[in-house]
Amino acid sequence: MNRSSTWLLDHKRDVYSQTGEDGIIEKILEIISDNDKWCVEFGAWDGLFMTNTRHLIESKEYSAVLIEADKNKFGDLQRNYSHRNDVISINKFVWFGEHDNLDQILSTTPVPYDFDLLSIDIDGNDYHVWKAISKYRPKVIVIEYNPTIPSHIQFVQPADPSLNQGASILSLVELGKGKGYELVSALPFNAFFVRREYYPRFQIESNTPEVLRTSLEYITSLFSGYDGKIFLHGNCTLPWHGIDLKESRVQHLPRFLRKYPGNYSSLQKMGFALFRLVTKLSRFIKGIRKKIGRLTRRST
Repeated sequence: MNRSSTWLLDHKRDVYSQTGEDGIIEKILEIISDNDKWCVEFGAWDGLFMTNTRHLIESKEYSAVLIEADKNKFGDLQRNYSHRNDVISINKFVWFGEHDNLDQILSTTPVPYDFDLLSIDIDGNDYHVWKAISKYRPKVIVIEYNPTIPSHIQFVQPADPSLNQGASILSLVELGKGKGYELVSALPFNAFFVRREYYPRFQIESNTPEVLRTSLEYITSLFSGYDGKIFLHGNCTLPWHGIDLKESRVQHLPRFLRKYPGNYSSLQKMGFALFRLVTKLSRFIKGIRKKIGRLTRRST
């Protein structure tokens, strides 16, 4: 049967999800078919807002473990599921250390080791919390990636709870392969993985991020002209701040030197030589300051 590698996108549908996740999750679980009717989600917010598990719980008779760190949101989560004895609400941060990873948190619950669906959305350390999971092997993983990063770039933020930078979809794909998972679909913010033994059932010819990720609207491209002028193309905003990126603020060369070097006048050649000297000196001074900073931290 010949069909597009992105055929799962035809099943996009939102009941409670953000960009079609509900429909794709439903189709993936239908294809896997070996369902135990358990799902886990963190951060779950109030269990209703842009959730990837509410539809399963409400319409597919799923039991669930829902984890939310924020106390106010957790209070709403408890109230929204107070009538469900098979939905376990937990107020904790899920991190990646020996005592605070998902394995440790789930060990206090009755969720099976190979439960159906895990949804990871914590706006930053998603990569690291998935990496730290070893005991549990969910059949399907939905995980958030940073949509501003091009599909061919590997990027993972440091494992630091104070940072919110995220990871690229390619880095998540490489992590998934190492853990026995294959990418089967991608939406603007979330990537969908299944355990490798289920992957052949999806009949996907190519599952590279460049093929499966079709939503590229949040990417900003930067390139330069032969004259050294820097151009921005694409999204050109900081999506979570609502601030436009300005080409005028990313220029490196002064306007006087934005010209193809082969066409420089004698005055411009002297100006460019001076500019390069100042730039190298600035880098050298920054390097010295970093070394001094490291030595100071070690001595204290």
